[in-house]
Amino acid sequence: MAKPGRKPGSDGEKSRARLLAAAAAEFALSGYHETKISAIVKKAGVSQPAFYLYFESKEAIFQELTDAFREQLFTHVQASLLAPDIQHASLADAIAAGVAGIFSFFHEKPQLTHIGLCLSPEAEAIKEELAKRIQLNLEKEQQMGYFSADIDMSMAAESLVGTLVHFGTTSRLQKEPAERAKEFVQLFLNGLMNREG
Repeated sequence: MAKPGRKPGSDGEKSRARLLAAAAAEFALSGYHETKISAIVKKAGVSQPAFYLYFESKEAIFQELTDAFREQLFTHVQASLLAPDIQHASLADAIAAGVAGIFSFFHEKPQLTHIGLCLSPEAEAIKEELAKRIQLNLEKEQQMGYFSADIDMSMAAESLVGTLVHFGTTSRLQKEPAERAKEFVQLFLNGLMNREG
């Protein structure tokens, strides 16, 4: 369990932030069981007693990283919900902007993403919750008339999550997040069919 922090901007808060960043790097590199508190404090440039000013244990700092990932991911998913008055011509761009937000988060926080989607004992539950939240967004957007009424949004959400997780946990996100998001939307909106002929 995390201990109460100090005022934002204080040296203590900076040390705590360095510990979190160092822990994310060590967990992502070595895994949970192989990561030692001694490696975290060395990377953070603080003493081992300083670690215990902010965190009760290795489990506590790992849980805080998992919780931070979950909260930030679901904030991006909520932000991706389409507004109710988008013109059809702008629909693909609006969807791509929401997807780009998620891809950007994965791109900017690869260690945290690896912890949340792969290392955490809660990883499967996070993915299930991600699918549920995306399904809710899709069903609302379906009700707004953006998507066909005969599509099973549960299956669509599971497919989207599979692709998002794959890009988020591999080196496949080699293009800029906005560019990759446009390709993602092109695939899911228009599919693989050649419509010219």
